[in-house]
Amino acid sequence: MTGKRAFDVTGGALLLLVLAPLLVGTALSVSLGGDGPVLRRRRVAGLGGRPFTMLTFRTRSPLAALPLLLHVVTGRMSLVGPCPLAPTHRECAGEGRRRLSVRPGLTGPWQISGRSELPWEERELLDLHYVDHHWLGMDLTILARTLPAVRRRRAARFA
Repeated sequence: MTGKRAFDVTGGALLLLVLAPLLVGTALSVSLGGDGPVLRRRRVAGLGGRPFTMLTFRTRSPLAALPLLLHVVTGRMSLVGPCPLAPTHRECAGEGRRRLSVRPGLTGPWQISGRSELPWEERELLDLHYVDHHWLGMDLTILARTLPAVRRRRAARFA
């Protein structure tokens, strides 16, 4: 097991443990909030291009991503990595196929750099830069900057 994978398993398991009440509360809230499934399913390309079904809560809040921690612990995703994409996405072929040499991330450079405000080409460059140059220190920096980035976007929506 690599250091990054050990960090993902340990960090993901600790986060699942600490956030378990929030996970249960969110699932309950979504189920009571309307018809339809609690979880949204989306096919994405994992490590080496192997597809898997990514699960998120059916809500627009940042809490939607909580089930992704299960994918981190089971090895389908990483805490930090490139943005998860559908296996048929153009960036999973050609030069962009490099992104499939690492696990997709719960967060990544795209998340802390403006996400939806960035043009697609810039997000693509951020992901490929991460793939080519990632190391544990970069992962820790990205993780530390993720929560403030999510808070800023949420505050901007409600302002």
